[in-house]
Amino acid sequence: MTTIAYKDGVIAYDSQITSGSTITYDDYEKCHEVKGVKFIMCGKTCDYTALQDAYFGAAVTKDVDASAIVSDGQELWCIGAGVEDGFWKSPIMLGATYAIGSGADHAITAMDMGVGALKAVEMAAKRDTGTGGTIRTLKIKQE
Repeated sequence: MTTIAYKDGVIAYDSQITSGSTITYDDYEKCHEVKGVKFIMCGKTCDYTALQDAYFGAAVTKDVDASAIVSDGQELWCIGAGVEDGFWKSPIMLGATYAIGSGADHAITAMDMGVGALKAVEMAAKRDTGTGGTIRTLKIKQE
């Protein structure tokens, strides 16, 4: 799947794509910018566009096996979508520590122990088979 972590104005995320227990790609860019909004994606890559479209108001016509941390330049959100629940978004407080994806528990524990988002994703990659490849960061504006 992936690990995306946020702490102190930095979002860190890995670049590995897996199919089951097989690594299919090690350097995929999971940060997509659409209409000035940055989506840092996790889940099935085939569902990324459906989730991004739902963010901008498209109807949710299938279960979307993807979620994202979104930076719209003003606020930070965790988003997802499904047929039963529709599109949803939950705010992430800029002063919070937050993580999503298959290695989220590892990353949150690492950040609780004092490391930043980048190191937290690196540490999650040591234990989570869905996390790996290049670890990238995105700095966001904190108000």
